[in-house]
Amino acid sequence: MRIVENEYAPGQVLRTEDWEAEFDVSRTVLREALKVLESMRLIELRRKVGITVRPAIDWNVYDPRLIRWRLAGAERQRQIHSLTELRLAVEPVAARNAATRASHTDRVALLYHASQLEDAGLATDLERLHRNDVEFHRLLLTASGNELFASLSALVAEVLPVTGHLVHDVIPEQQTAPPRHLHTIAAQAIVDGDPRAAEEAMRELLYEVDEQMQLAWERSR
Repeated sequence: MRIVENEYAPGQVLRTEDWEAEFDVSRTVLREALKVLESMRLIELRRKVGITVRPAIDWNVYDPRLIRWRLAGAERQRQIHSLTELRLAVEPVAARNAATRASHTDRVALLYHASQLEDAGLATDLERLHRNDVEFHRLLLTASGNELFASLSALVAEVLPVTGHLVHDVIPEQQTAPPRHLHTIAAQAIVDGDPRAAEEAMRELLYEVDEQMQLAWERSR
């Protein structure tokens, strides 16, 4: 988290001995932890040099663990905004593709999760709402028939619970029908094989989400 929170400057060299002492862990445990950070491109390990902190531009920003850390830190607002912009670029196209490529089973499942979202919202069942929201968007990406879109499903699964809880906690009156109803409109368009309607509904839904997030940030200041 310290690297993610920019407590260490890019290029700064750290010593394993210092971390061993600070966290009271064995060299073996620390070595395994450093391998994880290296795989995420947060650090670079060099013999006779030590641990070098990489600049943020080098980080594997799609790694779910890194996303989780950033959502839990001071950069949460920026991370959510970046992820929403990514979703706006990807999910409308994924919906359009799903309207022509998705299997019958996936189409029915999308409509099911959309209806569950709507029912859960009316019942104020937030756990069921968030669960079906994640499943809807995860399935949308995989049903698009694009393996790169599908690879983003873990990313979406990380951000949706955070944004959902934030909106409900700060502006509970915004947990209303429009965004959830747009899930149903998009799903029905996919079932009907209407790519244009599916794309438009998904884009409108994500703009609604973005507006809700902006309002939530303003109220939480």
